[in-house]
Amino acid sequence: MKFQSKKESLLRGIQTVQNVTVGKSTLPILSNVLIETLKNGIRMVGTDLDIGVICTADATVTEEGSVTIPGKKFGDIVRDLPDSDIYFSAKKNSIVTIECEKSFFRIMGLPKDEFPKIPDVHDKETFTIDHIVLKEMLRMTSFAICHDETRYVLNGIYMVIGNGRIHLVATDGRRLAIVSREVSLPKGLEKKVIISVKAVNELNRILEDTGSVKVAIDNNQIVFHLNDTVIISRLVEGEFPNYENVIPKECKEKIKVDREGFLASCKRVSLLTTHESQSIRIDLMKGKMVISANTPDVGEAREEIDIDHKGGEISIGFNPNYLIDVLKNMDNKEVVLELTDGEKPGVIRDEGYVYVVLPMQLA
Repeated sequence: MKFQSKKESLLRGIQTVQNVTVGKSTLPILSNVLIETLKNGIRMVGTDLDIGVICTADATVTEEGSVTIPGKKFGDIVRDLPDSDIYFSAKKNSIVTIECEKSFFRIMGLPKDEFPKIPDVHDKETFTIDHIVLKEMLRMTSFAICHDETRYVLNGIYMVIGNGRIHLVATDGRRLAIVSREVSLPKGLEKKVIISVKAVNELNRILEDTGSVKVAIDNNQIVFHLNDTVIISRLVEGEFPNYENVIPKECKEKIKVDREGFLASCKRVSLLTTHESQSIRIDLMKGKMVISANTPDVGEAREEIDIDHKGGEISIGFNPNYLIDVLKNMDNKEVVLELTDGEKPGVIRDEGYVYVVLPMQLA
């Protein structure tokens, strides 16, 4: 095979697919990227058997063919080449040569036959969503995904499709994030699936601010068609817990507070927490909120925020990271923190969004 491509086009393609390749594996082929020629370009594929990413790139093809080469090595070479045309060729013995101006590389590849076959997904049930809408929905939920592998059904985002809306839900058992948006759906389409954290990470990395994403679901696979990139991922098997029962219907106190000021105070006070003493304290008083941390052998921090509050006094402890995560991903000028007492969850609500966080015991 032989082709010629611009560095920018080739680099974008390899950076898109190499992220899912496996660095060290009992199957060496999983650290490789498949490159094959098309009519007016090339197709690059990376996979770790759970998720596959396919990207097409512009190229002038002079000889058809296919080969697999180490993804990271190829990416490093292309990144450091001059900004010029790159000439790529592969012989029948899978030896690849890469040339660009006065640079020359020869690397050992493996034949396509050894590369895992990416499953075909029949577009039985599909819908379309804008890049920017899906990007925002993932931003507002993905930080709450559980990373404890023993709780595998929580290792992803729960997607509920139906009645003209899409809901995304993520929880790690200590906090819960739910976002809901109206989307144009085919009549009668109703689905509940768990998207793996690997697929979520790739979407967060690849999604742009323009265009639309076509989503197809078939049996145990989900496919995202994003412009010149396709992500195919296995769905997480199992039943997601009933999250609706966790959401408090109403809270006693609603405190409106400047989001950036609240975020900055939480960040500063959290500097004096430790792994053993992870909580910050929030004291709600008339006209002000006091955020503090008092950690033995470390020290103490205290910040006051003026608020418009005429209700009762409440003292509650939170993991500061759980507040920081949600506040930094919102873009509202003000947020409303809902509290009932020191033992009930705190809630932040916005249009189409609910975030629930469990309190921590105060020392």
